[in-house]
Amino acid sequence: MKSILLIGVGNFGMMIAKQIHELGHQVMAIDKNEERINEVLPYVTNALIGDSTNANFLASIGINNFDVCIETIGNDFQNSLETTSLLKELGGKKVVSRANREVQAKFLLRNGADEVVNPEKEIAIWTAIRYTAKHILDYVKLDDSHAIFEVKLPKDWIGKSVRELDLRQKFGINIMAIKENGDMNLNFSPDEIIREGQTFLVLGEHKAIQKCFHI
Repeated sequence: MKSILLIGVGNFGMMIAKQIHELGHQVMAIDKNEERINEVLPYVTNALIGDSTNANFLASIGINNFDVCIETIGNDFQNSLETTSLLKELGGKKVVSRANREVQAKFLLRNGADEVVNPEKEIAIWTAIRYTAKHILDYVKLDDSHAIFEVKLPKDWIGKSVRELDLRQKFGINIMAIKENGDMNLNFSPDEIIREGQTFLVLGEHKAIQKCFHI
């Protein structure tokens, strides 16, 4: 179980709080807006109304006691930058900050952020890939070249074995799992016969996936 400090509980922060709660970790939420704090209470261990740009306020919380500090202020970059800087100065072990633009990400990384997330950019990339590709159902970026994709299987693959497809040799693609009716099979045999309704989770370069699935 990890201890998380979450600063900013707008829409993005609220979704993070809910997910962390479901994962079973402890969360302390901070926001200047009392209404937002009241809304997030069911999903956090503790919550405080306060100004995250106030050094004395943050110091009183004991920043170094948290495993991760997540700053999600999206409507005031100056406050976001000041908060990020203070979190690191006060002993934040890992500071993750939100950016809405690339230039913001650069400033945040220079001023204390260990990592930066850009939710709008990530969703835009996911949406573009998901809805312009015939076979892709889901997508997780690993780096600029590689990703994990959940893919529909071409009809001419049905009835063939994993060994016959030989995706690793032909395309440099690794089949990580076979998914069917919501169940994930990670220990499939090379002689597994492909059935209608199954999908693959595959790992590979974007270009290799495009070539393999003609997307």
